[in-house]
Amino acid sequence: MLPESTDSHGGGGTAVPMAWLCAEYTADELLRAGRLVEPGSLEYRVGRQTLALTIHLCDGTDTGALADTRAAARLAEWLSRTSYDHPWPDWVRGRLAERAAGPSAATDPDLALARETWRQLEATWVLAADLDGLPPSAGHLPAGADAVDESAQTWVPAWQLGLPLGHLALHLY
Repeated sequence: MLPESTDSHGGGGTAVPMAWLCAEYTADELLRAGRLVEPGSLEYRVGRQTLALTIHLCDGTDTGALADTRAAARLAEWLSRTSYDHPWPDWVRGRLAERAAGPSAATDPDLALARETWRQLEATWVLAADLDGLPPSAGHLPAGADAVDESAQTWVPAWQLGLPLGHLALHLY
């Protein structure tokens, strides 16, 4: 079914957001395969939303996204977009603005879902371990160095929790 398809009754009903649904399905499969967090948890939900938004905005959302010959290139792009040093929120805002300026933006159900997901990821704040001030190599602390104090927590936008979770799920796939 094409992304611009309407209901099967031919009544010109609501367009089916197939591109978004495919991105969300792909993100769900990646997170389930990684077994990083319990499905249904808040962490899982924000990881899936963040990863689905990344996949959708990279235009890698056809139904064979992980099965075709371009899978390695797509995974590499998704890894790049979710990496620690990538300005992900600025990239998301830019891609959404580009799509909103398109001719069919007002009637695009995929764009509407992507924009709502981004709004939710920015508006929802979660309590997470405070990692500010840690060097990028903090994952490889030398012997005897203090580990991350997970009891020190701070409020962060949900995407800041979902982004590294999605990135790690991609690595594990």
